[in-house]
Amino acid sequence: MSASGANEQRILLIDGHAMAFRAFFALPADGFSDGRGQATNAVYGFTRMIINVVASEQPTHVAVAFDLPGGTFRDRIYDQYKAGREVTPPEFHGQIALIQQVLDALGVSWFTVEDYEADDIIATLATRTAAEGGQALIVTSDRDSIQLVGENVTLLQPIKGVTEMRRMDPAAVEEKYGIPPERYPDLAALVGESADNLPGVPGVGPKTAAKWITAYGDLQGILAHAEEIKGKAGQSLRDNVEAVERNRRMNAAVTDLELPQDPERYSLGRGDAVALNAVFDELAFGPTIRKDVPAVLLADGESASTVPERELPALQQPTGEQVAEVLARDFAAGAALVIDGRWELGQGDASALALATDDALAVIDLVDLDDTAERALATWLADPAIAKTAHDTKLATHQLRGRGLDVAGWSTDLAIAEFLCRPDQRPTDLAGLAMRHLQEDLQVTSAAVQQELDLDQDESGKDTLARAADAVARLGTTLREDLEQHAAVELHDDLELPLARVIGVMEATGIAVDDDVLAELDAQHEAEQERVAESAFSHLGGDRINLGSPKQLQEVLFDRLGMPRTRRTKTGFSTDAESLADLHEKTQHPFLTDLLAHRDVTKMRQIIDTLRRFISPTGRIHTTFHQNIAATGRLSSNNPNLQNIPTRTEEGRRIRSAFRASDGFESLMTADYSQIEMRIMAHLSDNEGLIEAFRSGEDLHRYVASKVFDVAPEDVDGAMRSKTKAVSYGLAYGLSAFGLARQLRISQAEATALRDGYFERFGGVRDYLRESVEKARAIGYTETILGRRRPLPDLTSDNRQRRENAERVALNSPIQGSAADIIKLAMLRVDEGLRDAGLTSRVLLQVHDELVLDVAPGEEEQLREVVAAGMGSAYELSVPLEVGIGVGPNWLAAAH
Repeated sequence: MSASGANEQRILLIDGHAMAFRAFFALPADGFSDGRGQATNAVYGFTRMIINVVASEQPTHVAVAFDLPGGTFRDRIYDQYKAGREVTPPEFHGQIALIQQVLDALGVSWFTVEDYEADDIIATLATRTAAEGGQALIVTSDRDSIQLVGENVTLLQPIKGVTEMRRMDPAAVEEKYGIPPERYPDLAALVGESADNLPGVPGVGPKTAAKWITAYGDLQGILAHAEEIKGKAGQSLRDNVEAVERNRRMNAAVTDLELPQDPERYSLGRGDAVALNAVFDELAFGPTIRKDVPAVLLADGESASTVPERELPALQQPTGEQVAEVLARDFAAGAALVIDGRWELGQGDASALALATDDALAVIDLVDLDDTAERALATWLADPAIAKTAHDTKLATHQLRGRGLDVAGWSTDLAIAEFLCRPDQRPTDLAGLAMRHLQEDLQVTSAAVQQELDLDQDESGKDTLARAADAVARLGTTLREDLEQHAAVELHDDLELPLARVIGVMEATGIAVDDDVLAELDAQHEAEQERVAESAFSHLGGDRINLGSPKQLQEVLFDRLGMPRTRRTKTGFSTDAESLADLHEKTQHPFLTDLLAHRDVTKMRQIIDTLRRFISPTGRIHTTFHQNIAATGRLSSNNPNLQNIPTRTEEGRRIRSAFRASDGFESLMTADYSQIEMRIMAHLSDNEGLIEAFRSGEDLHRYVASKVFDVAPEDVDGAMRSKTKAVSYGLAYGLSAFGLARQLRISQAEATALRDGYFERFGGVRDYLRESVEKARAIGYTETILGRRRPLPDLTSDNRQRRENAERVALNSPIQGSAADIIKLAMLRVDEGLRDAGLTSRVLLQVHDELVLDVAPGEEEQLREVVAAGMGSAYELSVPLEVGIGVGPNWLAAAH
């Protein structure tokens, strides 16, 4: 920086790598992801840190320094420099590059210098600024920067994560270490620095070092009088003079690097709000962090979350006969809808409705609606010729139906449209979409948007609701254009939007649940939980530890019982399920047997407890299905999640016995596809062997095993069939040989040989998988049989981990996504068949590839025909779609 105006400069200098690592360990890696397998916890924490410190310290300039991979001149001084540091966690890889993308969008300069560390960049800039009369604020956890502290340089030292900082000025340094800042390198040379693998003088700590510095002035004075220092410490010093002198050369700050002088390179206000929002979209960051970005970082002081507030059309609040007049005049062709309402446990309600077009805006109070207005509104809502747009059409339908108002004519669902165009990006809530596409912060507190609380119907509340409706109208136009660009119009209009209606009926209907059965199961599991816990404690001499505490388990397993160490984590050695299963296989220790059993039964109790909490007063569970969560297109459910009920264990299956036929219905029916993903694999790969196996009706896995192991089908044993089945499904899920080896608990060499043998017999599968990845790499996305696209930009990434993650996704997305397409088509066909046949029987649930239905009295045979026809003809593959159907009084008994 130049001298011009330097004394007004207040530069913030951030140690990029140091703060990124602190952010990584402050936030859970599994809680932050961009949706493509890349962890983003360090990026989020670092971004939050820079937002906070800019807001609180109000600098005029800012710069971030990073280390380069490889060594520096310090490694040539001491080849053990920083040796012994733990291997960088794989989840951290790729995050520095993402942080640098955020900084670029914020307009924040960042620097690296060949052969030097970030510390040296910071030291150069801080020294230069102080010499010119400016102020420098250094943000780092590296103690070497303490030497830079002075009248014009302050150290902000993180003491909790990356949010809580300790201010270190000269007085604070002297109070903590007993020496002035410029003498800190002398103290560090004597004491050593474990983080850098620089051993100090044995037996000499900070207090002794500070006492010597006070007595002799500096390190040179200490060494000059080393013979005078008595005791073991003195002898230790004399024995380690070379190490001390080396340490001092190593920790000396470099202050003369050639870095840009122009203050504009470091000034705030160079960020691009549009570019920043695009980066945040890629990172799947929500609206809150965008709103918090200080305007001072961005060009012209704009906000990352807002553009100048749009001037809305005049807000109308019609009552009585005015409702019919306004609807006919301003909304005859259609409108965007936003509802203030609620939906929970199968009960909906709505208190206000906002309608918007490009040039009209109205809010209708639904609570005090008179008969005339209600009839006019009901007619308008139920007219299928009037196009209606909402953020979540299913939720809006639930809420309005709670007021006795039915809706037809849905034309665009924003959440679905956004998901079809950008399946890997979050968020897709209305506030997030407005931020992403309109650069507007709605500040909406309506339950229709956040599902948290009712909107007060005062004037400000109605304005908020109206502004949300106006945003929905404009987003509707934007996202219809996006659907065209992403070739997703048919998927939206002909599959997902009609399916939203079918799913909405399922949610409103719910499924009957016998709480007494769940209570009995819970009591049985509670007794088993206590039994295995007591058994586990008996192997510890009766000590009653917390079996759910990783810290206590680490002490018991690795210290007390001396078991082999599992993989290292930031809090010790892993005690997750996979690690304990591996450990149990190695040791067969009875404590681990009981511990794993305790975890299983605890999980069962948690599932049962969740289910019971969501039983409505009418004795039914009304789960919520989502069409815009799983990037493959599969439906997911929550409140409660009915897709996580275990089906591979007897205990898990017993939970399904609590789901029963509704009152007035005679039984439940289940219908599911047999090996649908393998059938899709045969279809997409056009492999004659697989196609013939399906067409002949043979046991697929036995047939494939006979080819892989070169034996007759009747000579295939259970182990052969199981291994081949694992290979078949593993390929469909992009499983590597390493992953296959772990799953089957065989050597990687055996897994590789098994996979290669499979490919030798079924070369079409190998060719298809290879070609699908290369095609996706060339065009940038995968496609399902219905043309559902999933963008995979990381297929061309320079980051190996991100590229390999994307390759696995490219393998499984077309198969899993096509399976999702087919079951969705099947749901539409079955729904149509039920209506055409005039049946009372109804679909209650969809769980993966399975449908669950209530069977009305006397309709079982006809329902079988409708379901088999609807599911079997959903899509024409080169192999038949086989549908299994079972009937019983409850979900478990109906299994087949």
